[in-house]
Amino acid sequence: MSKKILICGNEAVGEAAIQANCRYYFGYPITPQNELTAYMAGRLPEVGGVFLQSESELAAINMVYGAAATGMRAMTSSSSPGISLKQEAISYLAGAELPAVIVNIVRGGPGLGNIAPAQSDYFQATRGGGHGDYRTIVLAPSTVQEMMDLTRLSFDLADKYRTPVIVLGDGLLGQMMEPVEIKPKAESQKKMKTEKPWALTGAKGRPRNLIRSLYLGEGALERHNQRLQERYKKISREEVRYETVSLEDAEIVIVAYGTSARISKAALVKARQEGLKVGMLRPITLWPFPSDIIAETAARAKSFLAVEMSAGQMVEDVRLAVEGRCPVHFHGRTGGGVPTAEEILGEIKKYEEGI
Repeated sequence: MSKKILICGNEAVGEAAIQANCRYYFGYPITPQNELTAYMAGRLPEVGGVFLQSESELAAINMVYGAAATGMRAMTSSSSPGISLKQEAISYLAGAELPAVIVNIVRGGPGLGNIAPAQSDYFQATRGGGHGDYRTIVLAPSTVQEMMDLTRLSFDLADKYRTPVIVLGDGLLGQMMEPVEIKPKAESQKKMKTEKPWALTGAKGRPRNLIRSLYLGEGALERHNQRLQERYKKISREEVRYETVSLEDAEIVIVAYGTSARISKAALVKARQEGLKVGMLRPITLWPFPSDIIAETAARAKSFLAVEMSAGQMVEDVRLAVEGRCPVHFHGRTGGGVPTAEEILGEIKKYEEGI
């Protein structure tokens, strides 16, 4: 039987990683994700795993590279400035086709910014972040339960596609506490036995494996990139995830993710109570982005409203998906500011009057 416990979002990520058979965690403290690092420091030794507080964020992500190369499930976490420091090695992970999970509990920026929640790392997460033509799967939870469920999923996706996966939360989701359902051990471990014939496990009885991202032969790197791009196309076809709310008759469609989606749902309820035909589409995968469902909805909706805790980043993907079929508006708070349901309702009414 499953059970429920009261837990904060950061700790839910840690417990989910343990359930997903992650036994290697390398990290460096930064607010507002420190509860995750502390949780892994206590839990990993209990299950025979390895916790190491590295000397820097650069060291942490390169330790993940080493553990992943041996076929182990490995994870690191940080918040915005720390994730920036990890970008070079994330590019190396993608180039070497290594599965890894990177958790970003986003804080306000740019620079050191502050420790308040933000969504201003959307571009960094969804565009690869580092150098070269690569993408990372990006999962965006909006509840503590999803912090747990999507973290478990992230390890399966990383292994399935041999790619880094980013879990993109924010300071509110990391700190808030909610009841979370803990699945039975047997159920949570069903997908753990992934064959990894490419891993560096010793070459007795088989040809040696080579893990690298350096291709110097004529045309070799282009062929490697073409193979990666075919994989990204497959991910785009098969791994799009989203939630819809009251979309069937919606004239105004809110697009929001994470904490902004939680607040937007409250605004949607208020709008519906006032007779306004408002719906919502919540991307769960920020990459691959749910462009097709947005395009389909744009054929019948009268306008879109993107709500973000940023100066406007996801809104560009919404506009690309809508392709000019109807107006796309934006409401955002930045620098750690959090929108209110009343603010969003005011924006809805402003644009509803023009319909």
